[in-house]
Amino acid sequence: MVNTISFKKKPHTNGDAPSHRNGKSKWSFLFSLTDLKSIKQNKEGMGWSYLVFCLKDDVVLPALHFHQGDSKLLIDSLEKYVVLCESPQDKRTLLVNCQNKSLSQSFENLLDEPAYGIIQKIKKDPYTATMVGFSKVTNYIFDSLRGSDPSAHQRPPSEMADLLSDAIPGLKINQQEEPGFEVITRIDLGERPVVQRREPVSLEEWTKNIDSEGRILNGLSHVLRKQAWKFLLGYFPWDSTKEERTQLQKQKTDEYFRMKLQWKSVSEEQEKRNSRLRDYRSLIEKDVNRTDRTNKFYEGQDNPGLILLHDILMTYCMYDFDLGYVQGMSDLLSPLLYVMENEVDAFWCFASYMDQMHQNFEEQMQGMKTQLIQLSTLLRLLDSGFCSYLESQDSGYLYFCFRWLLIRFKREFSFLDILRLWEVMWTELPCKNFHLLLCCAILESEKQQIMEKHYGFNEILKHINELSMKIDVEDVLCKAEAISLQMVKCKELPQAVCEILGLQDSEVTTPDSDNGEDENVGMTSCPTSAFQSNSLPVLAASGARDDNPAELSMSPNVSRVTPA
Repeated sequence: MVNTISFKKKPHTNGDAPSHRNGKSKWSFLFSLTDLKSIKQNKEGMGWSYLVFCLKDDVVLPALHFHQGDSKLLIDSLEKYVVLCESPQDKRTLLVNCQNKSLSQSFENLLDEPAYGIIQKIKKDPYTATMVGFSKVTNYIFDSLRGSDPSAHQRPPSEMADLLSDAIPGLKINQQEEPGFEVITRIDLGERPVVQRREPVSLEEWTKNIDSEGRILNGLSHVLRKQAWKFLLGYFPWDSTKEERTQLQKQKTDEYFRMKLQWKSVSEEQEKRNSRLRDYRSLIEKDVNRTDRTNKFYEGQDNPGLILLHDILMTYCMYDFDLGYVQGMSDLLSPLLYVMENEVDAFWCFASYMDQMHQNFEEQMQGMKTQLIQLSTLLRLLDSGFCSYLESQDSGYLYFCFRWLLIRFKREFSFLDILRLWEVMWTELPCKNFHLLLCCAILESEKQQIMEKHYGFNEILKHINELSMKIDVEDVLCKAEAISLQMVKCKELPQAVCEILGLQDSEVTTPDSDNGEDENVGMTSCPTSAFQSNSLPVLAASGARDDNPAELSMSPNVSRVTPA
């Protein structure tokens, strides 16, 4: 993919050759196809032609002259990524994405309120705004959420070619001998290994690895769900004895019921003067009545599971006054209560899980913004061509993954598959933010259909939404783990990626260097040991496929190194 086009200049002998920083021609330029507004084309005598690109901020770039052949090949290539049509006012001008106006109008017909109101709903109530009206989200909402920096669109063309290395740390730019082109290549991650997951661990295997006082033996990562999740979520310390855990549960039980009594003891008259509590109760009652009602644990009227779900969420409002309740949180609690079958244990596991997910539900939604940026960084490293295609379809900000990240795939997999998926993510093995690699694995599986069928913004959104309950959890786990192992073997992994995956970074020295000097200054290396060292016992789990008490298993490609 050609991102930058420049011209070969004849060598100057008088020392006054035009120069540009980084040694590039001052006529070089770089722009994203999403910023392209129109293309002016013209044919001159002797078969020569030229193109002039005009960007959305009215920057007009230097003309591209075609001295051999004409511009048709480049125009044909551009049409693979953007829609071009002839301007009715000037036949020499091609307009980019000329269908956007009708598309925007069709979206506007779906919306019942102005953009500002929808943005406020997303900030206040992300779950409803995305899940109920997800297909109604349009570009102007994206622009409002992502913000804009006016100065970023006012750079003169002479500086545009220097932005790439700042935007994508770690990418190499290779200067080609072919005149007129500067080709950008991605980092070679090497061959991706094949990953398979072992059979579930039996109860007998787990029992053999507990000492006489109930401690988990060093290096062990096999437990059953009801026990394991309390450790994985931080409710139980890894080094606690059975007696210590019994005392902790006693203390936490007292604390829970004190908080529960706070909202239970509020009279109707008091609640009339407490709008915040009324709003929380109303939202919780609505959500509880539509959460996992097809699951036997929650089906039917007056189900005791629904009552517990309601009471735990109300008590959490007393536990975290600032956050209270936001729609979507019931989806996170439901599997925890199902596994724990105990009100108190489910609450404290939920409180620990919410510590991880808190920023997803805050008004500023900083957690969602950060994750979308991190996902974009990882996906661009894995497949820059696919990223460029998504950008050309106004989907480069990956907002179609919003629901995946908001409630950790809860609506994308079956209930039992979610139990399995979550416990794997909680181990933080084989790396931190493993859920982002799960996103990459799913998108990689769908890439061919999206690109071959030339899906646009609306079609991509529809296609991703329709994947719900159709994704193979085994396949996704194996692919995501293979991606992580592929990355850890790469000796030139960008520092930004190392930070996202929680890997150690260090300077890389080329083994073949004769003088022993570092030939790759600025690149970072993430050694395999970074994946394997952990200060706590860890569990890489894959659960049973039935509705019996779940069993767990550890991936054969990940082992724990016991800390000294």
